[in-house]
Amino acid sequence: MPPVLLLVLATLFWAGNFTVGEVAVRSVDPLSLTWLRWTLAAVPLLLVAHVVERPDWRAVARRWPALLALGVLGMSGYPMLLYASLERTSAVSASVINAINPAVMVVLAVLVGMARAGWRTWAGVGVGLLGVLLVLSRGDLGVLLALRLNSGDLIMLVAVVVWSAYTLASQRLGLPALSATALQVLLAALVLTPFALAAGVLLPQDGPTWGAVAYIVVFPSIGAYLCWNHAVPRVSPGAAGTSMNLITVFVMLLAAFLGRPPTPVQVLGAVLVVGGVLLATPRGGGRARHTPRGVAA
Repeated sequence: MPPVLLLVLATLFWAGNFTVGEVAVRSVDPLSLTWLRWTLAAVPLLLVAHVVERPDWRAVARRWPALLALGVLGMSGYPMLLYASLERTSAVSASVINAINPAVMVVLAVLVGMARAGWRTWAGVGVGLLGVLLVLSRGDLGVLLALRLNSGDLIMLVAVVVWSAYTLASQRLGLPALSATALQVLLAALVLTPFALAAGVLLPQDGPTWGAVAYIVVFPSIGAYLCWNHAVPRVSPGAAGTSMNLITVFVMLLAAFLGRPPTPVQVLGAVLVVGGVLLATPRGGGRARHTPRGVAA
């Protein structure tokens, strides 16, 4: 399959995580949904990683402390924050805020000495933040001045920082991407199990919710990572990074298809965020190895 098509499929699957997740959290709490997602996806993802990458599992397993920390941060923390956000805000708003991830990663990389930033970077970050502020305020400056912000949007901002930190940390692993992800998923499921059991796992109570959970397990959790890791070695870093902007586009299209078209403010915010990311993201550089830049894990 052409790598460009694989990138499109991966971003479409991740976009579905926002739209379908918004449905699932109506009856399943974020902790239960995250635990179900990774518990059901862990073994299939390990099998896929074994077939595709044929890794030295002993060598990969020796890095378990780092994989455990990354699993807790990116595979546990980010999804729970995402689903908590979707309990309180729309999938479109969450996806627009999430789209600023690459710009946030650049800022964090500069702060920790992993990158340098010129005028393009800071201009891009500024434009992207303006787009996010539009979404946060729903286009009403009075909302910002009075700090009457939607709690779901604020939670999504925290999720963006968590995912950006996770992505930067994962770049130092030096392990096969799919295999490292699969072990992080397994460890995340194990860590979440006692908390989920203590809190009382809330299982879906109807067919549509089970269908939503099944989609989240099969497509964003397995299919998207498989497509992404097949495509990234065959395309330029710029193409891979730019493709992440399709997530917001797909979320908006899915929302319109479901009868909830994005508002003009959300569309303008998305345009500013995507434009800011394109301006802030450095051209060239090495290929993405471990985790997609700015994706919804």
